[in-house]
Amino acid sequence: MSESSFTVKSRLWMVSQKGPYLGEGRVQLLSAIDELGSISKAARSMNMSYLKAWKLIHSMNDVANDPLVLCSSGGKGGGGANLTMAGKRAIVLYQKLSTRCQEFLDTELEELNRGFNDEVDQVAQQNQFNED
Repeated sequence: MSESSFTVKSRLWMVSQKGPYLGEGRVQLLSAIDELGSISKAARSMNMSYLKAWKLIHSMNDVANDPLVLCSSGGKGGGGANLTMAGKRAIVLYQKLSTRCQEFLDTELEELNRGFNDEVDQVAQQNQFNED
């Protein structure tokens, strides 16, 4: 296989002393809440239970300096959930970090492959020289 057929993938997690803050799934949940305006709809769109989604939101809100999601109770007009500015900033921050991380890994893989190929070429040349 040529080195161009390989890629490096990683999963980024932001954590604090209080525990996990943001990861890919949590950011997807925040984005779905922002789009759908409801925890239950966001959870359903991700094939996630409402309870799990609620626990993730509660966990993120506890770790964050400011709440990421504000919820309103149901009733005649129904409840809902809205992303705060802190929630929107958290999504953007995570996406930028994730993009930069992937760019770094892609660059490192290219450089390591280049260096590895140079090393292999040098060894091959030495072996050829030694055989002559």
